[in-house]
Amino acid sequence: MRDVGPIIVRLAHARAGLESLTYAIPPDRWRTKPRHEGWSAAEVIAHLTMVEGAITGGAVILLRGAPPNVPVWKRIHAPVWLAAWRAIKARTPIPLDPKLVGEKDAMLSALAELRRRTLALLEETRDRDLRAYRWPHPFFGSLNFYQWFEMIAHHEVRHTKQIREIVESFPQ
Repeated sequence: MRDVGPIIVRLAHARAGLESLTYAIPPDRWRTKPRHEGWSAAEVIAHLTMVEGAITGGAVILLRGAPPNVPVWKRIHAPVWLAAWRAIKARTPIPLDPKLVGEKDAMLSALAELRRRTLALLEETRDRDLRAYRWPHPFFGSLNFYQWFEMIAHHEVRHTKQIREIVESFPQ
């Protein structure tokens, strides 16, 4: 059985970094895109909401059944910590839902509520061994239940760096 404690700590650390940065963004800059026409902070938060929601929701559905039979050779994957690395800029395979882009406080509240659901799932399943539950990631390969939740934290760190770049692009 895998101890989810370190995953919960990693998620908390990633969220603390994101919150300290996003709460400092003035509401009038929330939807401001950087000079290079990338995403605004609001769009990054919408993306994080979509990804974490898809992972948590997908895990809940997957856990209703038996674990899938995945051959050993399909279990090979890249390390999930690479999700925090911004040297390679990848385009998300999930199109951004513009309906999720809104006012700063509402978006951050929705993201916080989603994290509560994510943590509740980890706590509810703490006494189960869920390593056999796997599903494919579009870049990293087949990840097990625990690796997916580690990936959420690394992904959040990556996009915290992106938001820092956005903030630094604001004219002084």
